Amino acid sequence: MKILLMLFILIFLTACNDTKNHTSYNGKKLIKDKCSSCHNLDLPPSWDKSELAPPIMAVTFHVYDLLTPDITKKISTSKEFIKSYVLNPNKDISLCDKNSLKQYGLMPSLKGKVSKDELEAISIYMLEYYTKENLYKIQAAKKYMSSLPKGKQIALKYKCLSCHKENKNLVGPSFKNIANKLSIIQIKQSIKNGSKFKWKEFHNAVMPPFKKINQSEINQLAKWIKNVK
Repeated sequence: MKILLMLFILIFLTACNDTKNHTSYNGKKLIKDKCSSCHNLDLPPSWDKSELAPPIMAVTFHVYDLLTPDITKKISTSKEFIKSYVLNPNKDISLCDKNSLKQYGLMPSLKGKVSKDELEAISIYMLEYYTKENLYKIQAAKKYMSSLPKGKQIALKYKCLSCHKENKNLVGPSFKNIANKLSIIQIKQSIKNGSKFKWKEFHNAVMPPFKKINQSEINQLAKWIKNVK
C-alpha cells in the first residue's frame, strides 16, 4: 500500500513539474510588453493618426462579436483564434474590414517573440478586461469625475480622500477644519511640502509631501479646500 501511495505521489509531482500553468503568467504585463508598441491599450482607446495597428479594445470586440453567434462558445473560440492568428496572420481569416487592412496592413507574425503560454495569458486578459461592461463602467466613472469641481477631481486623483473627508475627520482633519485653521498659502505649503505636528488632536499625524503634483494642481486643490462648506 505504501509503495502504491509513493508511486502515486511521484507521478503527481512529475506531472505538476512538467506542466506549465498559464495563470503564472501576468497577462496585463505581457500585453504591455508584447503588444503596446503597435496597439493602443487604453479603455476607451485614445486615437492617434500615427498608430500602427487598431486599438486592442477594437481587436477584442471584433474577435468576440464576429467569430461565433453561440454565446457559450464565444470565450473559448476567441481565445483559440487570438492564439493562432498572432502566430499565423492571414488575410483570408482576418476579421478586419478592407479599409482597416488597407490602413494598417496585415500584422507580422510573432513567432519566436511570444510563447503559447504567454498568448494564453494575453488572450484571457483581453477577453476579461476589454469588455463592453468595463467600457461602460469606465465611461460612467469619467463622466462622473468630469462633473465634479476641478479641485475635488485633483483630490480624488491623488487619493487625498483616503485620509481626509470634506466635513468629517478621518486619519487627518476634515477639509472644513483645515479651511478654518489654515490660510490658503499654508494649505498650499502643506500640500507641496507635507505637514508635521500641526494637529495634536490627530496624534500629530504626519502628512507626506506630494512631489508629483504640479503648481497649477496645488493652486486649484488649495482653493477648493479653502471653500469647502
